[in-house]
Amino acid sequence: MSFADLMSILPQTLLEGLLLGFVYAMVALGYTMVYGVLGLINFAHAEIFMIGAVTGIEVFRYLGKGGNPYLVLLLAFVVAAAMSGTVAVLVERLAYRPLRRQGARNVLVPLITAIGVSFLLQDLVRAIEALWHNEFNLQYPSYDTFNYDILSAIGNPLGLTLATKGLIVIIVSILMLTGLNYLVNRTKLGKAIRAVAQDMSTAGLMGINSDVIISRTFLIGGSLAGVAGVLFGLVYTNVTPYSGFQPGIKAFTAAVLGGIGNIPGAVVGGLVLGELETVAGTYLGFLTGGNFGSEYASVIAFLILILILLFRPQGLFGQNVSEKV
Repeated sequence: MSFADLMSILPQTLLEGLLLGFVYAMVALGYTMVYGVLGLINFAHAEIFMIGAVTGIEVFRYLGKGGNPYLVLLLAFVVAAAMSGTVAVLVERLAYRPLRRQGARNVLVPLITAIGVSFLLQDLVRAIEALWHNEFNLQYPSYDTFNYDILSAIGNPLGLTLATKGLIVIIVSILMLTGLNYLVNRTKLGKAIRAVAQDMSTAGLMGINSDVIISRTFLIGGSLAGVAGVLFGLVYTNVTPYSGFQPGIKAFTAAVLGGIGNIPGAVVGGLVLGELETVAGTYLGFLTGGNFGSEYASVIAFLILILILLFRPQGLFGQNVSEKV
């Protein structure tokens, strides 16, 4: 493939990176909100994302046949958000709150707990799917209306391809991210979240129940992850009980890239990481003379994480973590 050919596919590559970046951004927000409030890296959040994707499949499995696919998708968003948000709240209530009340000072204790919860959720979903359907590799249904190239109908000059499901990812992600920004910055709950993140003890003296606010923070982050799981499954089709691991790690990398605890940073980090990973997967073979292919694109995410931790651990936005939400 010549250099001119590679440049000709650059616009399409950037578009695909944008879709992936929005998914990473929505998952990264869960990491960054929980860290901003508790200083906890909730690695179980990746499985919350996976539960949303699996829930979406179950909604399509039972309601998708003969129904309006857009109405079924809307219901999948609602049910997945409710399921993932509920599981996130239960995880906080049963796993993290007892540690917080016991005054666990060693940061490794909640971190190991989060990893243990992650494994528990993976195996729990696997057991449920095994008993219910006797299958682990789940496939989102393919609808012609979701795969229709909407840009071909308007004669785009760049020759881009954007399926309807890709446009859905962009629109839903922007709406969810805008709504979260409004909630955090313009509502009473958002002010309470920021107060608890700033100083939990002082917020308590002002009449704010920190346990309630923390539960609601988990609920919001989990709901966003549930919607992101449905979007991920809609675009990439295949979901397993272990599908949350790599996207979860990459979303965490995106949160660190933007500045862990910083909401705008998580969005920017997700978009940047999505673009970098997609561009690397497309051009890595050409740049290395065929020695490395697209299968090494995921290495980029982990390389970025290492470099950030080495040279700029505060992330691109570089704010004090204690002052961020």
